[in-house]
Amino acid sequence: MIKRALVFQHMDDEPPGLFGDFLTERGAILDVVMLHRGEEIPSLAPYDFLLVMGGAMDVWETSTHPWLSHEKQAIREWAINRNRPFLGICLGLQLLAEALGGKVGLSHKAEVGVCHVKLSALGRRHQITAGLRPVMPVMQWHHAEVQKLPEGAEVLATSPSTRIQIMSVADTLLATQFHAELTPALVERWVHIPQYITWLEEALGPNAYATVRARALPLMPDMAAMSRALLNNLLDAKALRCAA
Repeated sequence: MIKRALVFQHMDDEPPGLFGDFLTERGAILDVVMLHRGEEIPSLAPYDFLLVMGGAMDVWETSTHPWLSHEKQAIREWAINRNRPFLGICLGLQLLAEALGGKVGLSHKAEVGVCHVKLSALGRRHQITAGLRPVMPVMQWHHAEVQKLPEGAEVLATSPSTRIQIMSVADTLLATQFHAELTPALVERWVHIPQYITWLEEALGPNAYATVRARALPLMPDMAAMSRALLNNLLDAKALRCAA
């Protein structure tokens, strides 16, 4: 049972979204640390779950965002010293990979907007991705990617542009390169964020927001079902280990 969840947030407009809703439904209390505002990371000891969100910064930008170094240390402590579930989204996946000795770099091609990911052979039989469709539409928003997996990591889903779309480590640590947390309300917020509109149009051309919104909103119930399944599978796997 998840009683307290710790959330690392890196931008005001990258909140826990669906996963905040799902964890609250399970009775969890969420403590959100706004790292970009200078809030300090608390002791990890009281927490049952760590959720690490996305952000526009890159894992190597520690001079501009010095808190990234402290965050990676905390993630490494969580992953190595605590047998508790972790979920990372986009930047959260990259931070987990680097914290455990992997390598992150610029992608050869940015992925922005609605794209498809495909379960790997392992993903088609793995308990964490059980119940997911073999090919799924997702929302992408990244120009960096994991280029070298950390030791012990497994690739559960991939895309033509990015090899590592869902990564798990020891069935306790799970992360997605795509934005599995998105709600319709979060998509609607983008139109009010000039930086987001600029990024979209740089990647996809003029009027990109309207195009992405029109394509994404009808798909969001299926995306939400996928996200719920991933979280439930992660937590159920943990429960089974504890009962064994």
